[in-house]
Amino acid sequence: MKLDWDKLRVFHTVADAGSFTHAGQVLNLSQSAVSRQISTLEESLGVLLFHRHARGLILTEQGELLNSATKDVLEKLVMIESKISDTKTKAAGLLKITVSGFLGSTWLAPKIPSFLQEYPNLKLTVIMDNKVLNLGMREADAAIRMYEPEQPDLIKRRLTTIRFHICASDDYLAKHGTPQKPLDLLDHLLIGYPSGVSYPHEHTDWLFQLAGIDKETAQNVLLMNSMYGILQTVECGAGIACLPDFMIDRSPSIRAILPEFEAPPIEVFFVYPEERRNSARIKAFRDFMITQLQENA
Repeated sequence: MKLDWDKLRVFHTVADAGSFTHAGQVLNLSQSAVSRQISTLEESLGVLLFHRHARGLILTEQGELLNSATKDVLEKLVMIESKISDTKTKAAGLLKITVSGFLGSTWLAPKIPSFLQEYPNLKLTVIMDNKVLNLGMREADAAIRMYEPEQPDLIKRRLTTIRFHICASDDYLAKHGTPQKPLDLLDHLLIGYPSGVSYPHEHTDWLFQLAGIDKETAQNVLLMNSMYGILQTVECGAGIACLPDFMIDRSPSIRAILPEFEAPPIEVFFVYPEERRNSARIKAFRDFMITQLQENA
């Protein structure tokens, strides 16, 4: 029996993602294409690799065995493939960057046109997701992360510091008054992330903690799992939220309040595997981001 390594790569991605849909997003394939690849692999092996149920996929005993037996080999193949590709000195070809949703859509996206103009031979894909993708398995070439990675096999370069401030729209403050101390926040609608979702950064609940309220039981709380959605809701005068400085600076209708109370700063890092250190594509993106941030400092 001859194993198809392309199908095994799809298999490992599905095993990590837990669903055909999520695996398709990582692989840039349709859900049906991923499902067909897995079905073909199962037919060639003569066993079921996944239990299908309404909430997702679970590896069968045979699937666990295949996942364990082939994972190391596949990781080595991916590494060799990357090294061969990285021997090219010209920044050209595919480059996949992963970044949290709100940071990608509001902070990174405005910089992309300049990058593409400078590197027209690069085809850029940006995966905006709070899920941490596996760089070693080539789920992405590099990442922009809102924390400092500790893995020894990753190269990290600090890009910038993001500071978060309590803010509201001028219309909201004119109608409801401006809080003068944290206790005053109890008289206002506070907007933030719900529990049970992927948080964009580790201090997402800081505003609720400052106000001393339980966001799950308090009445003066609006929860949504989108930082950009929270921004728009604040701009419309719905309530108070904790937003990053670059979002506030771009919105003329929003201003910071309670300036003496500031959430812990978030350090942003550009991260890529150590074995990709010679990649011209990754170097191009890294150096571009550093230059952009220095020019706008």
